[in-house]
Amino acid sequence: MSKIHVLSIIRLLSTHYAMNNITIFSRIRTVFGSLSRLACTLLLACLAAGAHAQLDITVTGSGERLFPLIVPIFENEGSLPNSVSEVVRADLERSGLFRLIDISPLTLPESRPPDLAAMTARGAHAVVTASVVGSSGGRHEIRLRLFDTTRGEIGGMSIQMSPAQYRLTGHRIADYIYEKLTGIPGYFSTRIAYVVKNSQRYELHIADSDGMNPQPALRSPESIISPKWSPDGEQLAYVSFEARKPVIYIHTLATGQRRVLANFKGSNSAPAWAPDGRRLAVVLTKDGLSQIYLINADGSGARRLMTSSGIDTEPAWSPDGSSIYFTSDRGGSPQIYRFNVAGGGADRITFEGSYNVTPRPSPDGKKLTFMTRHDGHFRIAVLDLASRQTTILTDSSRDESPSFAPNSNMILYATVAGGKGMLSAVSVDGQIKQRLSIQAADVREPAWGPLLK
Repeated sequence: MSKIHVLSIIRLLSTHYAMNNITIFSRIRTVFGSLSRLACTLLLACLAAGAHAQLDITVTGSGERLFPLIVPIFENEGSLPNSVSEVVRADLERSGLFRLIDISPLTLPESRPPDLAAMTARGAHAVVTASVVGSSGGRHEIRLRLFDTTRGEIGGMSIQMSPAQYRLTGHRIADYIYEKLTGIPGYFSTRIAYVVKNSQRYELHIADSDGMNPQPALRSPESIISPKWSPDGEQLAYVSFEARKPVIYIHTLATGQRRVLANFKGSNSAPAWAPDGRRLAVVLTKDGLSQIYLINADGSGARRLMTSSGIDTEPAWSPDGSSIYFTSDRGGSPQIYRFNVAGGGADRITFEGSYNVTPRPSPDGKKLTFMTRHDGHFRIAVLDLASRQTTILTDSSRDESPSFAPNSNMILYATVAGGKGMLSAVSVDGQIKQRLSIQAADVREPAWGPLLK
């Protein structure tokens, strides 16, 4: 059995069966046989906490230069049961790019241009003016304008909302401001999925990108791992052990209904949606070692992509759907490769270090994040695909499961601190760092959802 087999089995058994290392080794041969190590890496389990426990986000680093910005209390915001402007300010501050200048209780109505000289004197480089206007059927309209203190007005928007939509509305406004000032799409109105473990219960949670409004999509006494968002953000594929073996399910979030995608002999793991949403790459052991297959989203038409004497696992599609990145030990050590879906051989992508796994390309196709072993520790790294330059972004001892934000600017990942699993995020330049945690619970297996249409 190869080294790549053994380590994965150890990780899986220690998580799923809560064994010590001696017990683990005694059960490797009898429990999993030829199940691959890297396939098991994706079958690493997770976390679950109280059903509605919210992630607490702490910004532990920020950009070298914070952009000074004024986002006042919106005019007539008292007519709403909850503050939208507070959500906007919290989003922008959490990004690590902005310094919010407080002018409360002063409001800046959307209907009048602000005194830009006065705002400049307060240190601002940009100013938001906004008003809440009553509408029909209990709905409200928020009208907003954005000013550069030297260039004048640079944008504006209006958005309809019901009182219950105050958080989503705030996120969308923050997205707009972020994009106008940085040139990069915002990510605040997106969602994240993660697994929480509390005692012997596992839950798959869906939450806003700021950790608020967590909702359990699935509860199980058995491990849940490897959640992956569909391109439209309406479904999640994941692996569950409730059948006492790894089985891949597809879960429709709006209805709560789910169906089996892959339940072949052996292990079924590592689902990865194609950009068209009609197919998934999965890892199966039904024909021996872990190999990558394509399967239709309805579970039909499973076909093997490559024939390899090594272990191929952890597939991830390129944004254009033309190729699949994956991890393999075909060269002797775990490294990342790329395979053209139309046919041909696989090209090796990583060359620095002896252990590089879990490839995840950025949505813009320019970068690749992955887990690497550096100085005996597992870290998150990013590779610029054009320059071939690799940068290690994290400094903990066990960082894994990286997932790009849909704007390609942040990476969400799992880490361990104080013996407890939690989530962290880091910008692609390593300057901005965030930590997301739930008290008294282990949190793992993060997946960042797509931009909302």
